[in-house]
Amino acid sequence: MILTFIEIRDGKIKKSSLETLSEAKRRADELGASAAAVLAGPESAAAELRAHGAAKIYFMENPELGAYSAQGYAAALAEVVKTAAPAAVFFAATALGKELAPRLAARLGAAMASDCTRIAVKDGALEFTRPIYAGKAFLTMALKSRPALATLRPNVFPVAASVGDGEVVKIAPVLPEGLVKGRVDEILCEMEGELDVAEAEIIVSGGRGLKAPESFALLRELAAILPKAAVGASRAAVDAGWIGHGHQVGQTGKTVSPNLYLAFGVSGAIQHLAGMSSSKVIVAVNKDPEAPIFKVADYGIVGDLFQIIPALKDALRKVLQE
Repeated sequence: MILTFIEIRDGKIKKSSLETLSEAKRRADELGASAAAVLAGPESAAAELRAHGAAKIYFMENPELGAYSAQGYAAALAEVVKTAAPAAVFFAATALGKELAPRLAARLGAAMASDCTRIAVKDGALEFTRPIYAGKAFLTMALKSRPALATLRPNVFPVAASVGDGEVVKIAPVLPEGLVKGRVDEILCEMEGELDVAEAEIIVSGGRGLKAPESFALLRELAAILPKAAVGASRAAVDAGWIGHGHQVGQTGKTVSPNLYLAFGVSGAIQHLAGMSSSKVIVAVNKDPEAPIFKVADYGIVGDLFQIIPALKDALRKVLQE
């Protein structure tokens, strides 16, 4: 069995978790095994998990798990793993997954592959591929521990419909008193309704070339035209206080893999490229023809972004209205 941790946000399953479950199902089929899901959330989620290949769904039932806590969830997951005895446990490489997976690995004494962009089956075992050296190279490895733990980069693995039996198993993990030291009571968005860059299919990103914080309004207007789009930023723009850190893409920000990455006034420092170079299509606009961003861009425009963005908005409105 390959077990997938399912992340719930605002009562709904996160798309990145469905991507992870879909990949677990694909690899489990190759191994002649099954895919399973584990979550602390509403039982109404079972139908959606069945539709994405879950042959078994483990619900962790404990009042302490109503709000996320790293200590509580790691302890509860460790109990589920002992009961289910999976060959591997997958997490989405979200902020929550990146915190929870290493804690579980430490509890189990298991090896972990982080931020994977490819998983394959070779000689009856799983192989994990992840970028290293700021995305300049890729490392492929096999993990000898059982279970093998891995976090999967969002927007890399496609969501696929694959009906599973979806047997529901309820587990009531016992958490020692005083274990939980802190919990997440509320998640506040910088702007109401803004999509997280890690979840977006299109990212409209800005850098030092925007010249002022007010210029990010241009990017928000452009993102509003495009479907499932979010506003990103380089470290230089964030450090200047032009936009919040939650928008930062790069080695010290968020790693993203959207279908389309639009970079306006982003020079393309290696730290930024490490966070977005796996984007499907990269379009760069910069006045400097020698900007490093052009080395990774599929399409590049050497020009003034303040002239190009308005023209691009007009063109997109015409195309999307047709």
